[in-house]
Amino acid sequence: MKKEEIKDRFSEFLREKYYKDLATATTEGKKSLEIDFSLVDRFDPELADEILKTPEDNLRLLEESIEEIDLPQKGKLRIRFLNLPETTNIRIRNIRAKHIGKLLSVDGIVKRASEVRPEISEVVFECPDCGKKITVIQTEKDKTVRAPGRCLSCGARRGFRQVEQKLYDARWVAIEEPFEITTGERPSEIMVYLKEDLISPRMRNKTDPGNKIKVIGILKEIPRKMIKDRKSRQMEILLDANNVQAVEVEWEELIIDPEDEKKIKKLGKDPRIYEKLVGSLAPTMYGLDDVKLAIIFQLFGGVPKQLKDGTRIRGNIHVLLVGDPAAGKSQLMQLTSKLIPRGKYVSGSGVTGPGLTATVVKDEQFLGGWVLEAGAVVMSNRSVCAIDEFSRVSAQDQVALQEAMSIGTVSIAKASIVATLPAQTAILAGGNPKLGRFDPYIPIREQVMIDDVLLSRFDLRFALRDIPNPEVDERMADYILKTRHTGTGEGVTPVIESNLLRKYIAYAKSHVSPKLTKEAGQAIKDFYLKMRAKATGEAPISITLRQYEALIRLAESSARIRLADKVTVEDANKAINLMKTSLRQFGFDPETGMIDIDRAEGAMTSAQRSKIRIVLDVIEELTGVIGKTIPEEEITRRAREEGVDDVDDILRRMKNEGLVFAPRPGYLQKI
Repeated sequence: MKKEEIKDRFSEFLREKYYKDLATATTEGKKSLEIDFSLVDRFDPELADEILKTPEDNLRLLEESIEEIDLPQKGKLRIRFLNLPETTNIRIRNIRAKHIGKLLSVDGIVKRASEVRPEISEVVFECPDCGKKITVIQTEKDKTVRAPGRCLSCGARRGFRQVEQKLYDARWVAIEEPFEITTGERPSEIMVYLKEDLISPRMRNKTDPGNKIKVIGILKEIPRKMIKDRKSRQMEILLDANNVQAVEVEWEELIIDPEDEKKIKKLGKDPRIYEKLVGSLAPTMYGLDDVKLAIIFQLFGGVPKQLKDGTRIRGNIHVLLVGDPAAGKSQLMQLTSKLIPRGKYVSGSGVTGPGLTATVVKDEQFLGGWVLEAGAVVMSNRSVCAIDEFSRVSAQDQVALQEAMSIGTVSIAKASIVATLPAQTAILAGGNPKLGRFDPYIPIREQVMIDDVLLSRFDLRFALRDIPNPEVDERMADYILKTRHTGTGEGVTPVIESNLLRKYIAYAKSHVSPKLTKEAGQAIKDFYLKMRAKATGEAPISITLRQYEALIRLAESSARIRLADKVTVEDANKAINLMKTSLRQFGFDPETGMIDIDRAEGAMTSAQRSKIRIVLDVIEELTGVIGKTIPEEEITRRAREEGVDDVDDILRRMKNEGLVFAPRPGYLQKI
């Protein structure tokens, strides 16, 4: 098709399909107009093919065609396409040289982004000989201002003087393939160039790190950075964005109409609401009601508080799942991350500290130096980050999570970049015991490789155990057959449809901030004091202030579920029951028959501390008899006489803790 024919056909299309939108856009001073490409394809398939074939030249013609339409008010508009054919939707790793110059549609997650900065769109030069004005259009490929090659009037080739320039705002972002399509492989990434109205304040929020977007744009090539004034044979590719659409709906963008609000309020008053919510989370998974209820509480969250002295008390609830193989942890975590906006799922075996929190990377080619790159926890701000195989995350990287889980921020100071990023993220972690199956008689620190301090950050911890039980096994087997293999699909459909549940959670988090009533506070306080009262003398400590604050968060979440503005005794009791379940599974010490919070949090248990004191007394006594250097055999013999059976383990722990040392093999000395 010829240029004039393209302009005429598109003008006709606009008059027929978009005249009202054009009139409104020009009257309101808008900068662009979104066009549904499928309508163009139905109107004139040949015109649609021409646009896809040579988009850069044709887009200029399409924008010029608007000027030929009789509108109430004239104005220049950019054409922004959406709903491209499926054939143009290319995975980042599959982009090749044949796609250069073509209009593509690419899905990805924003990994890092530059600041919005003005760039020169065109420069007017003056010829030094004849004084003619020459306009040179600057493109995203030009790293420096490009001067004219020569004057068309007099032929002058140098000495051009810049007299005028036009600016527009621009931004570079790097997008990578989404988590869900890169299992077991490194995600590929591509740079995207945004300009003009694509970096407005509203659009900037959509293109900040962590957002999942669809970019429609023209693929272009650019030479790699010059090497000793020589042009590199290898080329970089970029996507010159024509339009950007949010794939994930943000909390603020969830449209809750009056009909939705009516359904949500009805659910909040339903006496069976907790049961219905549990039935809406992973309905194909049998049982695990306590775990599902804990995750539901996590999704709704507690109420964050800012104290007068500036201290911030988090409202996020962190949950740890440790269990036997085939217990359903991974499936449960994946489904949870997909349930709410910005939720992320990562596997600990393939993630590093920067991949979880944040890092600084160097990008001279596009972003111009050191830039901040957000990790999964920062990307999940105000949402949930599910970290599978949590025990496989290195100890150093687990330390990086402590700040995020405690106060909801990630601080970084590298390469002259000092920043604190928001990470008000609820962590849902899952791990497998080192011995293959969870053993309630072995302390948690000996079963999973999780830092003690980090382990204490979790509000609730659950052990998912696979214990043979004829009745339960038969019910589970029947349930699996019924829901997955008989074709009936019975029990598979969530009680509350996922879209409505998402809106329910968003409505509760934005409209409901329940206050703790005196009665509910007293119930939580009584439980806390009753548990603390058991820790007298040599008895283990069963609960600490961390669990006390967790109980308040859980009770607030329970009230949020009911859309109530006050936390009642019933909410407090639900929180207490969940906490009891968690403490029983991880904190029960078989040696004392009591709950020991140190056992649940991976620290040294009360029974172990008692044994260490006995061994220390033995060493002190032998030091007065034998001297400073004592044979290890003598210590072992005397300790066993005092009732300590596992002396070897106790001595090994004492060496690790720095209480004793071995001056030579077979002998110990107290420090």
